[in-house]
Amino acid sequence: MTISKKPQQAATLAFMWPFVKPYWKRLLFAMFGLALAAAAVLAIGEGLKRVIDQGFAAQNVAQLDKILLVMCALALAQGVGVYIRFSNIAWINNRVVNDIRQKIYSHLLTLSPAFFEKERVGDVLSRLSNDTQVLEGVVSSAFSWALRNLVMMLGALVMLAITSFKLLGLVLIGTPLIIAPVVILGRRVQRLAKASQDRLAEALARGDETIHAVRTVQAYAREDFEKQRFSERINALFSNAAERERNSAMLTAIVIVLAFVGISLILWIGGRDVLAGNMTAGQLSAFVFYAVIVATAVGAIAEVFGQLKRAAGASERIRELLAAVSEIRSPAENTSTASINASLATDALPPLDKGKDAVSFNNVSFSYPTRAQTKSLDSFNFSVKQGEVVALVGPSGAGKSTVFQLLLRFYDPQSGEIRLNGRALREYDLTTLRSKMALVSQDPVIFSDSLFENVRYGRLEATKEEVLAACAAAHVTEFAEQLPQGFDTTLGERGVLLSGGQRQRVAIARAILADRPILLLDEATSALDSESEALVTDALENIARKHTTLVIAHRLSTVQNADRIVVIDEGRVVAEGTHAELMQSSPLYSRLATLQLQAYDL
Repeated sequence: MTISKKPQQAATLAFMWPFVKPYWKRLLFAMFGLALAAAAVLAIGEGLKRVIDQGFAAQNVAQLDKILLVMCALALAQGVGVYIRFSNIAWINNRVVNDIRQKIYSHLLTLSPAFFEKERVGDVLSRLSNDTQVLEGVVSSAFSWALRNLVMMLGALVMLAITSFKLLGLVLIGTPLIIAPVVILGRRVQRLAKASQDRLAEALARGDETIHAVRTVQAYAREDFEKQRFSERINALFSNAAERERNSAMLTAIVIVLAFVGISLILWIGGRDVLAGNMTAGQLSAFVFYAVIVATAVGAIAEVFGQLKRAAGASERIRELLAAVSEIRSPAENTSTASINASLATDALPPLDKGKDAVSFNNVSFSYPTRAQTKSLDSFNFSVKQGEVVALVGPSGAGKSTVFQLLLRFYDPQSGEIRLNGRALREYDLTTLRSKMALVSQDPVIFSDSLFENVRYGRLEATKEEVLAACAAAHVTEFAEQLPQGFDTTLGERGVLLSGGQRQRVAIARAILADRPILLLDEATSALDSESEALVTDALENIARKHTTLVIAHRLSTVQNADRIVVIDEGRVVAEGTHAELMQSSPLYSRLATLQLQAYDL
């Protein structure tokens, strides 16, 4: 995820432009408002000159009234122009930031789990929220405020040339003196802005991790320890932000001082010309008016320059994130598999006759990206027949869950091939592939939504009756009726209102409702008490017989009724058969079964 070590304002604007472009009509309307307001302000300077020369100096009351009436009309035109510009730019600004957030979120959903093993979730969320917040003012400043002041500055320079070439020369000589500190200090502001966003992401990542593990923190009485660690990160963020703002303030102060020193010099020279009769008092007043516009515009552009420098750091972090490419891709997205027939990526899983292989692992070897030196599966060979119920057993770390990870194609093996219904897994469109599998994991995911919606997540188009039927089959109905709002009760973040066993039953109901050809059960009854396990096991057995089912389990009660039990150790299949056969032929299985029976006796 490398973009550029020195992102500039141009890179930030180039990144933003594709998001602004769809709203070019509103942008043009805003530019019309900008032009109207700018023209009105510049015309006011000419009016000021005439008020002094043709009104006050000539003591012409009628002409004075006429000029002041015109200036009031110009002020009204300026107000209309400002409203048009601000209202449209504000709309574009909010719309663009909204679109960027949607694009980041959509992109995150396409990234494989390997990406989230390397990147902290808190840092990723910081880019989604805080970095986009920094970009929120870029449209209004870069596309509106900076452009408005640039137009005003150029227009004022033209009017200065018309009024006095001599004094204009002084303005042009002084302008580079104002721009120099902008360039020098602006680079430092940019570096500090990038570091500030990184430190903020680090602090939020730690905070997010700690809050989600608050029970562990409190159980070990580590509140003071975590406070100290978080304080160190927040204080580092504060120090960086304070230094950044000091530099930004210094940049603005230097520009303002230089600009108004220049105006004072112009007044001194221009005043002597008025006294000498080389120019009128009205011309000097108009010149000072336009010089103030130029100075103010340069100062505003310097401030925008600093803001763009700060935004460059956030822009870089967002562009890095959007540049991340998932290692797991559908054939249509992967040019290396372009030779595969395009229809293979969209075909539904073809039905197979009972007895044929639904799933097969052929000499598969795999290591997780963060543990590249350790093989989770090593020359792994394994197959499941259509409609068969197969249980995977083995000690912790044997590779059982890895089988599910690869089958769902969260990862690809480093060698070997996995086939589904006779076709290589890589040939399937990812959505098509995963839509044919229902997963119940050991640590079930419960969303901060109602109980009803959590179950319906398995099949979004399901009717109310179908959802309730799935809940009844998984014995969810029993505890749902005890909740404050029944099935409409919001379960809280990560299902905090439910016990472990209840969360497990909700996940099982979700899988029952999904009704997909392949059912993956990863310790699906691990969090259930004996009574609940008996109820849910019966429900699972009923649906398992209707699907091709893979079961990971330690409990003998879960695996004894399987068509076949496969024993895995150190990433290899070491034995397979029925429970009775394995008790005789597999020392590992016999030992695991004996240990569990002893645990039950306790």
